[in-house]
Amino acid sequence: MKHSSIPKPTDAELAILRVLWERGPSTVRQVYEVAAANRELVYTTTLKLLQIMTEKGLVTRQEQERTHIYHAAHAEGAMQKKLVNDLLDRAFSGSTAKLVMQVLATKAASGDELREIQALITSYAEKEKNRGSHRKR
Repeated sequence: MKHSSIPKPTDAELAILRVLWERGPSTVRQVYEVAAANRELVYTTTLKLLQIMTEKGLVTRQEQERTHIYHAAHAEGAMQKKLVNDLLDRAFSGSTAKLVMQVLATKAASGDELREIQALITSYAEKEKNRGSHRKR
């Protein structure tokens, strides 16, 4: 399986990224205020994490006068894909079926979620069917 060049965030870094994805570009103070509401955190730790995340390429920093504005360097979907691919490889030996079955066995999906999953499966099955008919020609 192909691995992307997106660096893997720690849990604390992922919490900060969630703030940036929800709020958009933010100052250290803004990130700290949102993140501290959900977990025990101090301002200086938030600042240090953002500095480390800048070095790792997880966030970018833009200086506006004397204020630093941080942006997530990667879209939320790209990061989720990176993390799922990593989990898929490490815990499920690349088996999508095992991963999906474990997810559904671990946490019940709502009716809406099940319909969405079924629509996605149907869509993929159609694409595979069409791909197969093109190969036979």
